[in-house]
Amino acid sequence: MNSFYTKEEIEKLGFKSIGKNVLISKNASFYGTHNMSLGSNVRIDDFCILSGKITIGSNVHISAYCALYGSFGIDMEDYTGISPRCTIFSASDDFSGNFLIGPMLPKDKTNVQGGKVYIKRFSQIGASSVVLPSVVINEGVAVGAMSLVNSDLEEWGIYVGVPAKRIKNRSRDMLMLMNDEK
Repeated sequence: MNSFYTKEEIEKLGFKSIGKNVLISKNASFYGTHNMSLGSNVRIDDFCILSGKITIGSNVHISAYCALYGSFGIDMEDYTGISPRCTIFSASDDFSGNFLIGPMLPKDKTNVQGGKVYIKRFSQIGASSVVLPSVVINEGVAVGAMSLVNSDLEEWGIYVGVPAKRIKNRSRDMLMLMNDEK
């Protein structure tokens, strides 16, 4: 038995657009597929949750147990990846105590805020990391495991920690491999 949906089954899920060679686990959950676009050569593994406005480029891997909450939008560009157990939030409740918290409450009683999350080309997010709303992870960034990304990360750096801090530059040698792709 194949644990991935067939091409025909994927088409029935109702995505806004779908590229070629897309592998989606039958154990992944999707909410609002009409707001989701998938490029080519995309793989989404077991027990992932994708919800909201999400655009996934080509050559992208979302590992097991990841959650992408895209009510304000999440854009993953080509050649990006998310390691197991990562969570990306494009929205957040107000925990100040001035408002109630929860999706079943009237909107005038809550204060959900946020902004689009951008994950630029050639970036990778390490296992169990959390990305907060309104963040840009610029091209070529590698985020170490169990990091908290709460502000923009400058291109071609390696970031780790809570909050994530740049520890060194990242090699751009992978760009030379792009000639092999054509």
